[in-house]
Amino acid sequence: MDGVRALECGNGDRRPMQPIDYEAEYNNRARVPEHPGLIEGWQRDAAAWRAAANGDWAVPYGEGPRMALDVVGDGAGPVVMFVHGGYWMALDRSFFTHMARGLNARGVTVVIPSYDLCPAVGIGDIVEEIRQACAFAWRRFEKPLTVAGHSAGGHLAACMLATDWPAQSPDLPAGLVRSAYALSGLFDLAPLVQTSMNATLRLTPEEALRLSPVAWTPPRGLTLDAVVGGAESGEYLRQSRDITDAWGAGGVRARCEAVEGENHFTVIAPLADPASPMTKRVAMLAEQSGLP
Repeated sequence: MDGVRALECGNGDRRPMQPIDYEAEYNNRARVPEHPGLIEGWQRDAAAWRAAANGDWAVPYGEGPRMALDVVGDGAGPVVMFVHGGYWMALDRSFFTHMARGLNARGVTVVIPSYDLCPAVGIGDIVEEIRQACAFAWRRFEKPLTVAGHSAGGHLAACMLATDWPAQSPDLPAGLVRSAYALSGLFDLAPLVQTSMNATLRLTPEEALRLSPVAWTPPRGLTLDAVVGGAESGEYLRQSRDITDAWGAGGVRARCEAVEGENHFTVIAPLADPASPMTKRVAMLAEQSGLP
């Protein structure tokens, strides 16, 4: 039913009425010193799955220098788009091909786009690029999408769920994206204005508010899962709680989950496993998105 909320994210390590060190809260690489090895592992696993999988590689979906996507799978079943993270300023699709492995084993095709990065473009431009990628996937497969994303990709997944697709183009259906699975997502961009990374992101306070999906009209009747590592910062836990609170109250089937013991870099690992509860959940969302 509308407005269902399973708020399991807890209270994190936030202490009310005390100043928040946003620099520390949002610096995931400093919080996880072993992150270089984890990212190297992503590269190895992604390359291995590219070598093994049935795919259509580096398909242009727009004119930007990085606007290309990989289609991993045969397109026969449901379709999931996976949007990578990197704070809108790092990484590309080649690090994340293995995020399709678990879903492919369950008959789901996975579309993985790259996009232009800050500071060459702004976050608003990136939102528009991922909208173009979703429109491309619809026109290719003519199937509704589930959009999954990690970190900045979680922000972009929520933005896709709340997009008015017919306003983008009259050939696009209102139900183009029916569910989103946001891992360690960023839904309130205002705190980032106060961090050193804003030298690259170049957000004004006004733009941060405009690009924060927590402040958008909730996409009533659709589904959002906000999943975060239990070992992530209090701010990351708050981000997922806040959007499921706000959107759940607005009629979204919103669910928040903290995965015990996982950090910002390890929380996505279960998507590579066909048997993991995470993969099963995303596959179920994709299957449901294809129903009338």
